[in-house]
Amino acid sequence: MKRNDGKEILVIHDLTKTFGDTVALDHVEFRLAAGEVHCLVGENGAGKSTLIKILSGAERPDKGTILVFGREYTHLTPEQSLELGIATIYQDVELVGSLTVADNIFLGREVRTKWGLVNYKAQNRRARELIESMNIDMPETALVESLSPAQQQSLQIVKALQINARIMIMDEPTSALGVEETKALLGVVRKLSAQNIGVIYISHYLEEIFEIGERVTVLKDGQVVDAGEVRSKDLGTITKSMIGREGSLFYNRDEVGTGEVVLRVRNLSRLGLFEKVSFDLHRGEILGFGGVVGGGRSALMNVIFGAVRRSGGDIFLNGRAAHFESPREAVAQGVAMIPEDRKGLGLFDLRSLLENIAIVKNEGSRLLLNHEAENRRVENLSERLGIVSAGSRQPVGFLSGGNQQKAILARWLLSNAQIFIFDEPTKGVDIGAKEKIYQFMVELVKAGKGILMVSSDVPELMCMSDRIAVMRNGKLVATVNSKTVTQQELLGYFLGINDRRGITNA
Repeated sequence: MKRNDGKEILVIHDLTKTFGDTVALDHVEFRLAAGEVHCLVGENGAGKSTLIKILSGAERPDKGTILVFGREYTHLTPEQSLELGIATIYQDVELVGSLTVADNIFLGREVRTKWGLVNYKAQNRRARELIESMNIDMPETALVESLSPAQQQSLQIVKALQINARIMIMDEPTSALGVEETKALLGVVRKLSAQNIGVIYISHYLEEIFEIGERVTVLKDGQVVDAGEVRSKDLGTITKSMIGREGSLFYNRDEVGTGEVVLRVRNLSRLGLFEKVSFDLHRGEILGFGGVVGGGRSALMNVIFGAVRRSGGDIFLNGRAAHFESPREAVAQGVAMIPEDRKGLGLFDLRSLLENIAIVKNEGSRLLLNHEAENRRVENLSERLGIVSAGSRQPVGFLSGGNQQKAILARWLLSNAQIFIFDEPTKGVDIGAKEKIYQFMVELVKAGKGILMVSSDVPELMCMSDRIAVMRNGKLVATVNSKTVTQQELLGYFLGINDRRGITNA
């Protein structure tokens, strides 16, 4: 890792922010040097998002000072933040899919001719220069909707460079990426550091800290509980600081005996996305689906759930042919899905926690709702899952990512689902919430449910799955026993290095 020049470009002192009775930030201290990658970690609700919002001008602190390039501020406005060169890149991509790469880079700051028209030729040329400066493989004339998730994240970085960003805040940039995509994006972060740009890097994937970080600050309950050079830390000490106890990269789940086949998929295809996929899911089993992003895993789950129509093949549920024309039909027959895009596909952001959980099961008659019973059920589930909120009436969009994910899980626990599809179940979720989700997945299989789990997190696949099905280029290329396969072997299947040994539907 390149050493920075030591010049501090951001100093946060005694920063405090409260929301009602909740203390989001409590006398926080933080420093960033030019060319440094300073990692910021903590559980969901630790205060990371509030700190980001204050730096971007979206929130105003109650107390404290922010020193940026030698100038002191009590707070920043969004305009000041941008003028100072502070750019925030969120895990949810903020781009216009119907526009080109170059158009997105210069959106609102278009290169124009002397007559006021957009100079597309000059704009494309400048976009190409910016892209090449970061060694990114991306055509400047391509539509954003045609790009991979990794390319879209890289584009957000290039867009920030166009406005001369000198401090870049990256919030969970690899949460939707696979192994190779993550490796490429971390290479881009190193390029930013080499250009003397200070990077505040936020990630729940703690291994990334040791790959690119120079310093790390740990937040817990709004307070800085640990800070220092990465080389003086290890995974155990950081995890203990975050959650107050020792943690492990691998979760040790209880073993559950599997039963008869509950879901049989044969030669399932969707034109252009995947073809002739066959597998069996047993009662009490977690069947993991691994592979690089774009291999067809999520598309396969969407077809099984009825969100996308199949081109061919068959699905058998409890021995009977199942033809789901919509998610409604899938739910009616006992199939539930926790989608990767929880905000876009799983939640009603502005509706209450209660409404989001209770939507699949109304208490009372067809004409009248039993609000008392509904409230009681939701409160019990919230307590059981450890959902942290200001009450069941709070809009679910204001909860942390981990609590939003648990809210979706609570919804399906109210249903009579026999098969649960988890697509990236712990994406953007901290260690404590992740463990809670794992525990309830195990409870589900102990109760005889079957689980299909898509995950780009290799340790998660290995510790939670009974078997792991590997998809590559739209095909199921191998199914391996999670207890006997090594991490290196599994990555070999992902990347096409290994052969087809171990393929089985048993």
